[in-house]
Amino acid sequence: MEAMQIAVPVLGIAAAAAVTFYAISFAELREKSFRDLEESESEGSGFESSLSSRKRRARRKAADKQKDKAA
Repeated sequence: MEAMQIAVPVLGIAAAAAVTFYAISFAELREKSFRDLEESESEGSGFESSLSSRKRRARRKAADKQKDKAA
């Protein structure tokens, strides 16, 4: 019984420390992501995840049309 009286608070403190660690880590990751996004926007490249795939698809489609016309 005495061991449980010591173990429960210790485990509670360890759990609180783990939750705090993960919360701070995720907050820092979010800040870093926003910082990286701002830096990339200031460089002029911007954020083009879906736009770049659209450009690739359009280029492929244009290349296929040119092949069809040549054949």
